[in-house]
Amino acid sequence: MKIPMAERRVLTKHFAKEYQRSRKGEKGKILDRFVEATGYHRVYAAWLLRNHGRRVWVKPGLAVKGDVTIRPRHTRPKEYGEEVQKPLTQLWKCLGYPCSKRLVAALPGLLDALERHGEMEVAPEVREKLLRVSAATADRLLAPERRKHALRGRSGTKPGSLLKSQIPVRTFADWNENMPGFVEVDLVGHDGGCVQGDYVQTLDVTDVCTGWSEQRAVLNKAQRWVFEALLEIRERLPFVLHGLDSDNGSEFINHHLYEYCEENEITFTRARPYRKNDTCYVEQKNYSIVRQSVGYGRFVGKKAVQTLNELYDLLRLQNNFFLPHMKLFEKRREGSRVIKRYKKPKTPYQRILESSHVSASIKRTLKKQFKSLNPAAIQRRIQGLQRRLADLVRQSGSEEELAAREPHESESPSSFTPRHAGLQSAAEKPDSFHEKRTRRPPSAQHVAPRGAMHIPPDTG
Repeated sequence: MKIPMAERRVLTKHFAKEYQRSRKGEKGKILDRFVEATGYHRVYAAWLLRNHGRRVWVKPGLAVKGDVTIRPRHTRPKEYGEEVQKPLTQLWKCLGYPCSKRLVAALPGLLDALERHGEMEVAPEVREKLLRVSAATADRLLAPERRKHALRGRSGTKPGSLLKSQIPVRTFADWNENMPGFVEVDLVGHDGGCVQGDYVQTLDVTDVCTGWSEQRAVLNKAQRWVFEALLEIRERLPFVLHGLDSDNGSEFINHHLYEYCEENEITFTRARPYRKNDTCYVEQKNYSIVRQSVGYGRFVGKKAVQTLNELYDLLRLQNNFFLPHMKLFEKRREGSRVIKRYKKPKTPYQRILESSHVSASIKRTLKKQFKSLNPAAIQRRIQGLQRRLADLVRQSGSEEELAAREPHESESPSSFTPRHAGLQSAAEKPDSFHEKRTRRPPSAQHVAPRGAMHIPPDTG
């Protein structure tokens, strides 16, 4: 059993004095005792006893005498200086603050697009460094800027590990994760912490194979609005829709959608109740796209739906054409550790171009569209729409606070209860936790749009 490092240093100091004063024949015996006591390799132990107590240069101009384990620190000039840090930060912000592994994979295409549209000019030597920078170096260069945007006190559920299992309802084709066209769907509610009344929902559709995602906002969870949004998204997909996997909500599990899938030979499956990991791919996008771009505020009415859809029109371009995604291909457990390995990050656009199941005409259309996109202009428009959404949340919060303070003119003040403000009374909600959540009116603090008020943590 190895002894602690502190005790080894005491032994080194004791044996070194005796070793340095002894003759050659005695040094071998002292060295034997020292190796047996410390467990050091004989060569290292001899070097340690021979040099202990000498002057050791820690840095230019500063030397210490004593513990020989203090090594001189050799400094070398920085390869990635401010000339690389500044454009790297701009590129990071342009994509909405992704993690460094995704950012590094996106740099070649992003640099070409920005230079093509005249948004950025970098020297050839800086461009070369940007294209060979590693994810760890990018993290180190972005650390000062990342600290400025660090969140405090944010709450919310993040998606869990990638685990997929479905219960088939009706099958026309095999569920094939290696073929584009099999999607998962889900709704994200924008209730702002108060589930009373109607509020806007976001329909999120994610392709399992390529990661291509589409989002549309609807007025509420009514089957009519959800079905219309699904039809609109189907027209925008760059591949044929083969399969649909949903949760057990009535907005999806209904005769209208079931018969539509049956007529169009679309595989319709559903997840197990209360098992969000069964639809893990779309649950991941619920957080990384919808929540990080829109926040947790309350949105109500057609104006909010229109603004959200304008934002989603831009986010689909940014996320599908410019932001790489990492896909898990191996997961194993070694004792208490879970080791995950991911494929090389690629954008959904790149995965579609590599797929043999997508026609050449669609690929030509996507290539033409990609060359016309300006990622910097897209990000500026996204931030403008996020500010408009923040204003809508503030306006909604002010109106509800006013409604909570002032009873309707047709009612007496004594008859006014929190229910008139869209909240349940304390008698109906005895749980103090739920009471606190439902009593707090939605306000601007619920909104934290990506690129405007906070940055995402990183994940893939």
